[in-house]
Amino acid sequence: MTQLSTNAFKSVMDIDVLGSYNTVKATLPYLVQSAGKHKSDGTTPCPSGTGGRIIFVSATIHYTGLPLQTHVSVAKAGVDALAQAVAIEQGPRGITSNVIAPGPIGGTEGMERLARPEDLTASKKRIPAGRWGTVKEIADATVYLFSDAANYVNGETLVVDGGAWRTHGVNPGGSFQYPDFLLSDEVVAGVKGGKKAKL
Repeated sequence: MTQLSTNAFKSVMDIDVLGSYNTVKATLPYLVQSAGKHKSDGTTPCPSGTGGRIIFVSATIHYTGLPLQTHVSVAKAGVDALAQAVAIEQGPRGITSNVIAPGPIGGTEGMERLARPEDLTASKKRIPAGRWGTVKEIADATVYLFSDAANYVNGETLVVDGGAWRTHGVNPGGSFQYPDFLLSDEVVAGVKGGKKAKL
């Protein structure tokens, strides 16, 4: 934060939060119209397709926090809150409002800019899926949320990150590196309260 200017913080808020809000405001009449044309009763697929769907793109870094990303964390939390407000206010008009929260996705500007080459192997090892995601996997998530299969999904966040956000705190240090210490099947030693073998 000490190296983040007010202008830089505001720029990210303008792009992510205000940009998302302006998009909703501009498209809301069309979303309402589309939702009215493509209603679902939950049992029979609407023959004319789905309608009134909006998907926001967020992130996962604000779930646990991440150094040097204060501006992004605050902005994405704002996007999540906006999506939930849209779900509550516009749901009665047939609109669904959901969030896709991508994790590290290979071949994207964010990963190209932020990932240092010397950190790539360690970065991928910390993800339970063992790799970065693909743009196709994010596209597949949007296909689901726009499809008839997601008619009753509203106000939700679909995290597409291979389980990455769940492992932010799994490296306590020393020889306990994720996932190596789990895969080694070694006996955990040298920690307080450890189970002692029976003689």
